[in-house]
Amino acid sequence: MSRDVNVESELPDFEKIVSSIQKLAEASKGDSIKLLALLRLLEGLHRDICEGLFQESLPDNRQALYALLRDIEAEGGWPYIRRLGLQSLIVNLHSEPSSEDPESITSKTKSETEAS
Repeated sequence: MSRDVNVESELPDFEKIVSSIQKLAEASKGDSIKLLALLRLLEGLHRDICEGLFQESLPDNRQALYALLRDIEAEGGWPYIRRLGLQSLIVNLHSEPSSEDPESITSKTKSETEAS
């Protein structure tokens, strides 16, 4: 790595950011449009950091690479923000009381998707 970062000294700033995001999410509770916008923002930020700054900072020697891999192994895997699939959204629709037959909802969703 080009420079060593003491992550422990950075944690208070990270905790403030996390707290702010959690407060924003709580304030948006029940508003799927605002929460979706927040998730998109976080995903974009994740992508920008990962594809830019992080990749630029990847180790250029064996010792630094070993240290990075040990950290990944000790602290958890690669950070990832999972996207909900269409099936997950359909399951949520099925859990709501509906006057329509669930099969017709799935059929409509498939035909609407194919028409797009």
